[in-house]
Amino acid sequence: MKFILSTVLGGVLIGLIGPAGAAPGDSIYARPGQRVAANGTRLNLYCAGSGSPAVIFESGFEDWAPAWAVVQPRVAAWTRACSYDRAGAGFSDAGPLPRTSVRIADELKAALEAAGIEGPYILVGHAFGGDNVRTFAVRHTSAVAGLVLVEADATDLEPPDLQEDDHRGNARGVAQLRACRDAVASGRPLPPLGSTAARPPRTCAQQFFRGLPEAEWSAELNAKLLELATTKVALYDAFISEWEEMANDEAYLKDHPLDLGARPLRVISTGNHGVGSLAEPDPPSLEHLRYEYEATLAQSRWLRSSTNARQIFAQRSSEYVQFDEPDTVVNAIREVFDAVKSQGHPAH
Repeated sequence: MKFILSTVLGGVLIGLIGPAGAAPGDSIYARPGQRVAANGTRLNLYCAGSGSPAVIFESGFEDWAPAWAVVQPRVAAWTRACSYDRAGAGFSDAGPLPRTSVRIADELKAALEAAGIEGPYILVGHAFGGDNVRTFAVRHTSAVAGLVLVEADATDLEPPDLQEDDHRGNARGVAQLRACRDAVASGRPLPPLGSTAARPPRTCAQQFFRGLPEAEWSAELNAKLLELATTKVALYDAFISEWEEMANDEAYLKDHPLDLGARPLRVISTGNHGVGSLAEPDPPSLEHLRYEYEATLAQSRWLRSSTNARQIFAQRSSEYVQFDEPDTVVNAIREVFDAVKSQGHPAH
């Protein structure tokens, strides 16, 4: 979660977009997909392709389905691939509070069933989304065929002092996000976020994903995301609650260790956890070097969760591997897919 703190308080503004950088066909994420009932809310799903096991993408904190605009179409070329907006985000309805990983996982399970998407699933979780897919795997193990964790948060497995530092940062970030929420709700001008000579001034609406506008997306998609960020109060309510509940989510995962048995697991690590863009790296320091070492080491502890596990190291990527090294993500998913098939997963 260290990246989220730097995003809300300082920000990383990705360069202005151009047509050459846009993900092909990303306009589908600029309008609702399939909205289905799920435990007191309606979740918005985008599914493409056919085959099984289906691959289900779970986004990081302050992200939703467009985070997978580059990777999802490539996976859909050989199996069913679905991304979605968590309750409150994107085109999903607001959901019951608090927004815990347990609630998120159970809502996703209900939505997949309501949409007729058969399991077991390969779950792909990025950053905070890793908490949610691990929780899903704990609560609904029989519905999981395999897991891919993409630079996922491993705060629950880090040293106690780093966990405490993360929780203090969360509290400061929640206060900033609440000020943004109140401005949107009242129609006031959005509070500015911090800026430097290298980072132009931004408003609250530009804090989502790794900064808006995003160079990987079309002008149409960027415009819609900015519209949602300036008008949808439920978006802020959801992310505020998710942030407030992260310590409880981590406690749940400590109390319920992941056990996948022989289900394949791939862990993608970058050594740049919390770094949104390699174009603007954090200044070198012993504190940051230690943080990255401990984050990567904590991620390696997931390998004990499966007898078919491997940690994959991206060569040059920020936390957003799905943008910087999409091949790494697609290949890891394919490895898990092929392993599941070799274990005799039934085709539908």
